[in-house]
Amino acid sequence: MSPSPAMPLSPLPQWLAVQQHGLVVSCQSLPGSAMDRTDIVVAMAQAAVDGGAVALRIEGVANVRAVAAAVRVPVIGIVKRDLQDSPVRITPFVQDVQDLAAAGARIIAFDATHRVRPASVQALRDAVHAAGCVAMADCATDADGLAAWALGCELIGTTLSGYTEETAHLSGEEPDFGLVERLSRAGCRVVAEGRLRTPAQAAQALRSGAFGVTVGSAITRIEHITEWFAHALQRAHADAGGQA
Repeated sequence: MSPSPAMPLSPLPQWLAVQQHGLVVSCQSLPGSAMDRTDIVVAMAQAAVDGGAVALRIEGVANVRAVAAAVRVPVIGIVKRDLQDSPVRITPFVQDVQDLAAAGARIIAFDATHRVRPASVQALRDAVHAAGCVAMADCATDADGLAAWALGCELIGTTLSGYTEETAHLSGEEPDFGLVERLSRAGCRVVAEGRLRTPAQAAQALRSGAFGVTVGSAITRIEHITEWFAHALQRAHADAGGQA
């Protein structure tokens, strides 16, 4: 859909305003992996801050609590759940919001897509603000982002572009720079996220109008990074005719 005329920016706390144009690092381990330990998540978070991250995206209440106590930058808290009656995975319940806030998250992100869900986007946004936190709406489309912005979410993430049925055709290698640009032009404060794997892509996201940029797998998912290199070598070997 075409973006509506630019809407006014919602108020932003000074502590977050100074993070504009910065890098958010998502420190999330694969469930059940060798890295799936709170002490490792904390170490990744501390290393990311040492490297210049202005905020961290952390999954799980226990991890949020531990990381928030170990760093001075803001923590974006989420809870991931696999529900039988809804495709929504990211912070689906009001109780999740309350638990994340109590654990020390200053920003709470939640799925804001137009899908069957246990709690409405409005209810989640209200719970985030009631807890004194900043609301980040993880979106997949222009409509998602504009609706969440109209509800008063301070940050609009492009997190779910390519990860919903409606946007599955965008699930390739490239980030959705078009969504970043359209939402930014419409007046939203956009955090670019999803399939950003290189510094050049992160810079392109800023040039597309992003307020900030989140990078996860390319920095903290050892399994994914290793797969990328391994597959590239396998392809090169195959292209060479499989010769030793």
